[in-house]
Amino acid sequence: MENSAAASFVHLLQIMDDLREKCPWDRKQTIQSLRQLTIEELYELTDAITEESWPHMSEELGDLLLHIVFYAKIASEQNHFTIKEVIDRLCRKLIDRHPHIYGDVDARNEEQVKRNWEKIKLKEGKKSVLAGVPPSLPALIKAMRLQEKAKQVGFEWQETSEVWNKVKEEMNELQHAVQHAVENGDGREIEEEWGDVLFSLVNYARFLKVDAENALERTNKKFIRRFQAMENMAEKEGKQLADMSLAEMDNYWNLAKEKEKQISPQQ
Repeated sequence: MENSAAASFVHLLQIMDDLREKCPWDRKQTIQSLRQLTIEELYELTDAITEESWPHMSEELGDLLLHIVFYAKIASEQNHFTIKEVIDRLCRKLIDRHPHIYGDVDARNEEQVKRNWEKIKLKEGKKSVLAGVPPSLPALIKAMRLQEKAKQVGFEWQETSEVWNKVKEEMNELQHAVQHAVENGDGREIEEEWGDVLFSLVNYARFLKVDAENALERTNKKFIRRFQAMENMAEKEGKQLADMSLAEMDNYWNLAKEKEKQISPQQ
């Protein structure tokens, strides 16, 4: 299997060489022109993961692999690095960061492994345990990663109930900010307090073993399905949602929910 995978990878590199030499579009691309396309491919992969569509996931992984090879090809042309250097560096990093497998460090569970990782990263020159969180991450994912990083040095609640109490505390502070805005006409605190509520809810999600980003995306998709079902029901009756009362639309919404439950009881 390994030889077959290696042969396929070599074939991919050969195709990349051909495209870069012979295809006008591929020849024109730069790391900057590919950047947005790479982001799109990554989001398409995350959609496939959320839907647990394995055929779609296989396709999107291939598209993402193409982009990795493409960047390495451009870098090689400009004498920065080669795909071999990319792979070799990755292999060294994996070996260095898994001393419990390739060395004599003891790590009996996932948490010990993560703590070892953070210690190794600091030894590698990182000045903060938060340094490995990319600034450009979507805010919800960034909140999860920041909290996970802080946990590795012990900055973490011990009990789920403590986290929920923090959520309630932040919600109270948000309500106070809203009330203050009503009384004084100054709503500057609302955004900050709302952000604190969301950050605390992300923390609560971690304690519940819930992926906050994925959970919200599933809810987004559910809303789209149900809203579009409402539109279809209204269209069949010769109506437009914009011309209906909220009560009428709410009735359609409940019908859409019931139909979903009949098709998929777990939703």
